[in-house]
Amino acid sequence: MRAPATHSPQTAAPKPAAKSAPQKALEKLGLVRDVDLALHLPLRYEDETRILKLRDAREGDTLQIEARVTHQEVGYRPRRQLVVTVDDGSDTCTLRFFNFYPSMQKALAVGQRLRIRGEIKGGFSGWTMLHPTARPAGGELPSALTPVYPTVAGLPQAYLRKAVLSGLARAELSDTFAPGDLSPLNPQAQGGLWTLHEALAFLHHPRPDVAIDTLMDHSHPAWQRLKAEELLAQQLSQLQARRARAALRAPVLLPDARPTALRQRLHAALPFALTGAQARVSQEIAVDMARHTPMHRLLQGDVGAGKTVVAALAAAVCIDAGWQCALMAPTEILAEQHFRKLLGWLEPLGITTAWLTGTQKTKERRAMLEIIENGQAQLVVGTHAIIQTKVHFKNLALAVIDEQHRFGVAQRLALRNKLQHEAMEPHLLMMTATPIPRTLAMSYYADLDVSTLDELPPGRTPIVTKVLAENRRAEVIERIRAQVAQGRQVYWVCPLIEESEMLDLSNATATHAELAEALQTPDGQHAVGLLHSRLPPDEKKAVMAQFVAGQIAVLVSTTVIEVGVDVPNASLMVIENAQRFGLSQLHQLRGRVGRGAAASACLLMYSTGDAPRLGEAARERLKAMAETNDGFEIARRDLEIRGPGEFLGARQSGDQMLRFADLAVDTALLEWARQEAPLLLERHPALAAKHVQRWLGSKAEFLKA
Repeated sequence: MRAPATHSPQTAAPKPAAKSAPQKALEKLGLVRDVDLALHLPLRYEDETRILKLRDAREGDTLQIEARVTHQEVGYRPRRQLVVTVDDGSDTCTLRFFNFYPSMQKALAVGQRLRIRGEIKGGFSGWTMLHPTARPAGGELPSALTPVYPTVAGLPQAYLRKAVLSGLARAELSDTFAPGDLSPLNPQAQGGLWTLHEALAFLHHPRPDVAIDTLMDHSHPAWQRLKAEELLAQQLSQLQARRARAALRAPVLLPDARPTALRQRLHAALPFALTGAQARVSQEIAVDMARHTPMHRLLQGDVGAGKTVVAALAAAVCIDAGWQCALMAPTEILAEQHFRKLLGWLEPLGITTAWLTGTQKTKERRAMLEIIENGQAQLVVGTHAIIQTKVHFKNLALAVIDEQHRFGVAQRLALRNKLQHEAMEPHLLMMTATPIPRTLAMSYYADLDVSTLDELPPGRTPIVTKVLAENRRAEVIERIRAQVAQGRQVYWVCPLIEESEMLDLSNATATHAELAEALQTPDGQHAVGLLHSRLPPDEKKAVMAQFVAGQIAVLVSTTVIEVGVDVPNASLMVIENAQRFGLSQLHQLRGRVGRGAAASACLLMYSTGDAPRLGEAARERLKAMAETNDGFEIARRDLEIRGPGEFLGARQSGDQMLRFADLAVDTALLEWARQEAPLLLERHPALAAKHVQRWLGSKAEFLKA
């Protein structure tokens, strides 16, 4: 009989120690690696290197004094507070603390000699400091400025300073390029001879004699070194993404030159001639798709430049080669606009187009999914519903993404992954009506080939833009009445109020009622429509269809009509509370008019609310709109006002890829990084990889979409 097996008791693995609140806060800030801590730079600095006298103080100064406590009491006017009087031998000062504990009262007892730092204010009763820092006097003064770091709740400055200091000491910061490589940028002015370690050590603890302005505006040579490093990392990452894509395979879509080919038949059937820019860009795309490497092209063109027809010609090449094409747009209105145009052009040529959206009825959706999977649908148009897991393409070879900045990285990657065919990727054409300023094209979009439609179709009339105050509303309504009487149509756009969708709705509804009453006719001929985000999809479609058909004279809307609406008879755009809109958004809205032969205008109506006047940024936006119709100039000014993070939208999936460099002022550094990146990657690939990992870590993946 076999003896029962004996098991030695297993020792349980020790549980990992629980993280402290400051450790969790560090992770929340993304400070995980030593190099992350080393690159976490101060927001500002405090000068604790000097002791000053109260007699030398000036109103509003932040200063450090050493003084003896002469009086202490707890006062109750206007609220409970600890009031402490100190004397430094030259003058006295009152310290006030609204939040205090018994331990503070003990530390600030009469007779104690303290080192006190805070902002000083004058008044009838002499100098005052509110909630200054105070500790026992004496001890050595620091030899460098004290850094104040960006932080979050639960992470005190003292803990953060210690963590950064230890991270800086441990981080591997050997140079990946020689300091002298920056010498073409003028080392005297730009600081080309600083190493990375020297620059970081200095910026964390600068000498007190440094010009503080050069630290705050990032013009100091140490900052120049960091910005050069950061821009080089971005350029390397973009270059690596481009080269990695060059190793991938895509279907070869050769254009058929025969007159019977779909592209030629579509071209012949179009009711208009292509502009020179459209013909040029179509050829650039056709050349890309004929290669065995995936196209990764951005098509930029101002509002009304005719990007949809370029996409249609590209789709024709794809379909003619026996493959499927998909077009994804961010909103149902825009997707439907594309669908109607493409259907009108391609259906007479025998092309089957499928329509996919999240609001479809189950039966219709099931039918669409079936013809997409069996390949009967040669072109698929829709919203993000296209990238859902239940959507299976037979052979997707071309993916077109409109208004690409409104999609996140994951969404774009999901569409690219829809080609399940011999480890190939589809060609990718991204479109935007927000022109990309040159510095952005050189940096954030350096991994893309960029095509530009820089020519508007003939017959488009320039749009006159006027800025006027809310108190001229009655004049605006009279102007609308005149336009409607001439048989024209009008948009009236109300702003979205993010804090309250209900406020939004009531604003649009009140305006709709006001205009309906003002424009009322006995036969109801001049109907006023209302379109907002809370309408059911079917009602939205019905309202838009009536406006397109001319059955509605004035359309009151929130910004759901920002892109994709094409009504040539609309000649007047009124934007209410225009100061609330971004510059790019205003330009997009203005582009809804001027699409026909009639003279068109855009009225930007602003309200200052309770403020006496408009804010600086709002004034600059409205001024730019009044001064130019040029989308590229608008984009340049928009970048200046908003900065690249907001301008780019979801391209980087919410992560700001440039923390230190400023594209508005660091063009020379960007040019240097563009030239240096391919050399470093070619000659020292290991150093290039190390550089990207140090600066971007996993964020480099965001640039590959």
